[in-house]
Amino acid sequence: MKRIYFDNAATTPISEEVIEFMSDLMRSHYGNPSSIHKEGREARTIIETARKKIANLIGASIGEIFFTSGGTEANNMVLQCAVRDLGVKRIITSSIEHHCVLHTLDAMEKETNVKVEFVDIDGKGKVSLAHLEALISEDAEKTLVSLMHCNNEIGTMIDLEKVSEMCVEHNVYFHSDTVQTMGYYPINVDETKISFLAGAAHKFHGPKGVGFIYINGENLVKPIINGGSQERNMRAGTENIYGIAGMAKALEMSYGNLETTREHTLGLRNYLKNQMVEYFEDIQFNGDHEGDFHFKTLTVSFPSSPKSEMLLLNLDIIGICASGGSACSSGAEKGSHVLEKIQADPDRKSIRFSFSKYNTKEEVDFLIEKLKTIVQVKEAVS
Repeated sequence: MKRIYFDNAATTPISEEVIEFMSDLMRSHYGNPSSIHKEGREARTIIETARKKIANLIGASIGEIFFTSGGTEANNMVLQCAVRDLGVKRIITSSIEHHCVLHTLDAMEKETNVKVEFVDIDGKGKVSLAHLEALISEDAEKTLVSLMHCNNEIGTMIDLEKVSEMCVEHNVYFHSDTVQTMGYYPINVDETKISFLAGAAHKFHGPKGVGFIYINGENLVKPIINGGSQERNMRAGTENIYGIAGMAKALEMSYGNLETTREHTLGLRNYLKNQMVEYFEDIQFNGDHEGDFHFKTLTVSFPSSPKSEMLLLNLDIIGICASGGSACSSGAEKGSHVLEKIQADPDRKSIRFSFSKYNTKEEVDFLIEKLKTIVQVKEAVS
């Protein structure tokens, strides 16, 4: 049975070009990049070439890009280093951030004297910029604003430019988790002033287990992983050469096909949305689905019914991959903290469908036909 993959917000299939590129490197380059012999120097060149490529793609300097194991490590590094090394006493965030931010802040509140404050959000998950400015203005303590560019569960986005301008005006640090948008939206840190941002290769058709952190050159922080001088003394441990190179290749490909991917993926998203409304009873959508939304994500809210409770499992059985929320929380018994905070109806069943350049209209049609056997269809089209 062919399976259809609509869970690209969780992770994406690796591009065949990236697989081939990495495989060739694995066969021909095996040196330790910290070694001074020829094999080591060649490995070091691969890493530095990847660093330069990623830096150029986001308008950074090569000395501002550091490789990590992924977005979670990058976000942890920002939050911990900002408090430990930059003297941040207060962090402003939202209640619908990824758990790698919220859980880290929970731990830091217990272990340090940092104060965490939450900006207001509305029922679509949109951050109140007026409240954010009020929070920034009301306290003179050194502050970090940490807001994700796009919510991973509902696709609602912040205005990166406006938040950046606000933070610059009030002289506060700005960190954005850009894991969901890196490779899908143009990001230029030379034009949009951001103190820190995070990226993860597996979100843009690269390998898992590798990511990067951008640290503005004005922010002098120390490593949180010690033991060696790798990554310009910022992260100890032998570098993941093939993952790093594959990530740079995948990001280059993503930005090289930005408009084509957006047009194709947005078309699939909107087609599914229209089909849902046409065929099924009482369909709703979570997030800012008609405003500032990520073009690859559509979170559908189905009315409560005996069948809808097992909807995700039933889709999996018939070969369709989707998600009930964040993949990082899929094993948790508690429901989505994002849906809870935007006050979504807990009796309804929400499914996140997220698309990539590899999906097709025929796959959406297949999904709709299968849903007709599971979900209540409108009488006029039954």
